[in-house]
Amino acid sequence: MQRANKRAIWGWYAFDWAAQPYHTLLVTFIFAPYFASAVVSDPVEGQALWGFMMGAVGICVLVLAPIFGAVADSSGPRKPWILFFVAMTAVGASALWWAEPGADAVWPILVAFALGLVSVELAQTFINAVLPTLGPRRDLGVIGGNAWALGYAGGVASLIVMLLLFAEGAGGKTLLGNAPALGLDPEAREGTRLVGPLTAAWLLAFALPYLIFTPDVERFARTTGAVRRGMRELFQTIRYLPETPSFFAYLGSSMFYRDALGGLYAFGGIYAVGVLEWEVTQVGIFGIIAAAAGALACWVGGYADRAFGPKRVIFWCILVLIAVCVTVVGMSRESFFGMPLAPGSALPDQVFFVCGAVIGAMGGVLQSASRTLLVDQANPDRVTEAFGLYALAGRATSFLAPTLIALATTLTDSQRLGVSPVIGLFVLGLVILYFVKSRKEYA
Repeated sequence: MQRANKRAIWGWYAFDWAAQPYHTLLVTFIFAPYFASAVVSDPVEGQALWGFMMGAVGICVLVLAPIFGAVADSSGPRKPWILFFVAMTAVGASALWWAEPGADAVWPILVAFALGLVSVELAQTFINAVLPTLGPRRDLGVIGGNAWALGYAGGVASLIVMLLLFAEGAGGKTLLGNAPALGLDPEAREGTRLVGPLTAAWLLAFALPYLIFTPDVERFARTTGAVRRGMRELFQTIRYLPETPSFFAYLGSSMFYRDALGGLYAFGGIYAVGVLEWEVTQVGIFGIIAAAAGALACWVGGYADRAFGPKRVIFWCILVLIAVCVTVVGMSRESFFGMPLAPGSALPDQVFFVCGAVIGAMGGVLQSASRTLLVDQANPDRVTEAFGLYALAGRATSFLAPTLIALATTLTDSQRLGVSPVIGLFVLGLVILYFVKSRKEYA
């Protein structure tokens, strides 16, 4: 395969830079903690509501991603789909401006957030399917790693903008010690609420290089009946999955470990606010450290992927993340694995900062290597469908982590113990990964 030109590759990279702030700013570090601590006054109730909403998002993507992927493989161009889902993401994110503190009705806020998250996940399914066209197979790990690194850099940049100019901390001041920019009212938390419109504008602006510079798939001559044909081929692929045991095992493994990782991302900021009693600005600094570690690790991880193969990279990332989860569950403001801490001890804060950096690093490498391993396992003629199935696998149980966290939080009345189910999901993914067989070039 001939390498695509550099403009095409950088255009593809740009989409990760454009889309990552939805996850960094909204899912993890700014909006989710704000929702749980300010929109909903009780952090335990906020975490539970957030968990049930994330579970519903998982079910939506579970149903829609493989359908759209199969249709795209049967009709051709992906850019019209990407443009549509980018627009829907921007609509959902912009609506979060109306998430006022102590809101009487929270369901419109959750619906708007869910619309944006479902849409950005579906757009990413089409973006991922472009990867095999960007270079020879042996270079895809490096290309994918560079894209994830740039995505994390976009997350860092957007976090810095929010913390320096808009997000209110103690006393209604930003990290620079000023009132929020643009005359926004700190008492109404307008600086923090601007995170939704800012994310939408960021996505619309920085998705343009992909739309302009990265070539699309040509429209197939036979487009009539594309939906029916795509669905028929999708069901045939699912039916014959047991006849491709390595691909089948990979989808099963990724189903659990990506769900666990999503649980960490979705509830990390909420945990910090509820358990460690951090301000939003502290959570933002935590996010910068995690995202910066992720950017560096993804760049290095791309070369590790090429040298050792994506399966080995995934294996070690999961092991490290299990250790981090055990540490987080075993820690509170008052104790560390049962050992009492002095009042006001900084140890929980220091440990959680380290855990955040490790989660950012290992999580980024894990996702990048997962994308490469899917290309290794997929039928080259049905790549978008394969990424649709990958999204299906990632969402088939994606309601598990948030729903289990919500249930565990409700039953134990503890945010700390509420995140413990992700450990079991990581272990399940690790066990099933054993049955995945990489191609000879990665052996």
